[in-house]
Amino acid sequence: MTDISQMAIEDRPLSDDQRLWRGRVLLSTYLAYAGFYLVRKVFTICKTTLVEDFGIGFTQVANIWTAFLIAYMLGQFINSFIGRRWGPRVLLLGGLGQSIIFNVIFGFANSYYTFLVFMFFNGLVQAAGWPGAVGGVAEWLRRKERGTVMGFWSTSYLVGNIVVKMLGGFLLLHFTEAYDGDGRMGVRYAFLGCTLVAFAIWWLIFFFQRDKPEDLGLEPIVDHQHPTGRAIAASTEEHVGFKEYSRLLLNPIVPLMGVSYFSIKFLRYSLDSWLPTFLDLQGMDVDRAAYYSSIFDYAGLAGAILAGIALDRIFRGRWELICLGMGVGMVCAYLMVLSFGTNPVALAICFGAVGFMVYGPDTLLCGAASVSVAGQRNAVAVAGLVNGIGSMGPVVQEQTFGTILEQNTPEVAVNMFNGIGLSLSVLFVTVMLVINLWIIVARRKHGQEV
Repeated sequence: MTDISQMAIEDRPLSDDQRLWRGRVLLSTYLAYAGFYLVRKVFTICKTTLVEDFGIGFTQVANIWTAFLIAYMLGQFINSFIGRRWGPRVLLLGGLGQSIIFNVIFGFANSYYTFLVFMFFNGLVQAAGWPGAVGGVAEWLRRKERGTVMGFWSTSYLVGNIVVKMLGGFLLLHFTEAYDGDGRMGVRYAFLGCTLVAFAIWWLIFFFQRDKPEDLGLEPIVDHQHPTGRAIAASTEEHVGFKEYSRLLLNPIVPLMGVSYFSIKFLRYSLDSWLPTFLDLQGMDVDRAAYYSSIFDYAGLAGAILAGIALDRIFRGRWELICLGMGVGMVCAYLMVLSFGTNPVALAICFGAVGFMVYGPDTLLCGAASVSVAGQRNAVAVAGLVNGIGSMGPVVQEQTFGTILEQNTPEVAVNMFNGIGLSLSVLFVTVMLVINLWIIVARRKHGQEV
């Protein structure tokens, strides 16, 4: 009979309480990040209405979202340190709770400056979401299952995005029509309706989320000292100071991951932010544009799940190889997009192929890769740092495409949009080649199998 106490931590069977609480943590953190999207992305489906009914120009709309993105970028660095020092639970409850308050304000806002100021504050607290969620599951998942579980789990923001487009789009259209075409009322109820759902999720986090099994008096599930798969040597202490935190930022692999994520977030946010607007300007009704743009998200859902399964079953944790391969697929998908011109329906379908290739690396770089590259305890910090560097991409794209829309016809704007997307895909492939070479060198230095 096997003595369980002599088995390696990650080979021991889970107790009933460990299984129960792990299920609760996975569910609550999954819904948590979907909830963050419910109080983040309503603005993107209201852009056209803000221009037509609030008297806010496209440049001002771009400025509002740019304020959010700049704050989100800064907040990633702030929240990654807070999470590493005080734990993911603080980030999830504090960030979502404050974002709910700001979205109630958006529901009653009627001026450019109100949106601008509070969107900046919303960006700061929204930045707590992803590092908090990744850190929140890091100590509940073992290395052999991390890719598959996080492949499914990482779809939380895709689901959140789809729900926002479906629920927010419905509320926007329904209440605009109910108030005789008054888009202001549609915007109000779109914000408040999605915020109400997020508030229910906040309570689920409060009752179901715990940072690690030890917080509940349970035995640990993961081995913090196991070096397999780690390309960065970092502290595994539960709480660290700024000195140890800064070592992660200065390790070359983390900035390289951030640069690659810059390309991914530029592409993903440009499509999240502007694809409904492009489809609307080319002849689709605002609600149909919101629905059709979700094809990108549905295809991305499949890409994220399959990338996670492949990480465990085929690539044995080599996330960098999967990212490189899907980057090449991304280039091919954009070439396909360019061949279909400016037809809105054809573009929406082709962007599904782009979404499939984009969301795989997107979930890996800030998900399983952030956990494995420096260990579970450092997952919240690495995820925040990579996301912080990568979040410069959304800032650049928002101003870029806002200006393009302001100064060009829809047809010209779409062509420029697609050309820039292809260029960023090529950049991603180039950086991933460098990362693959660097990780080979790092793992050989640490005496690991390559």
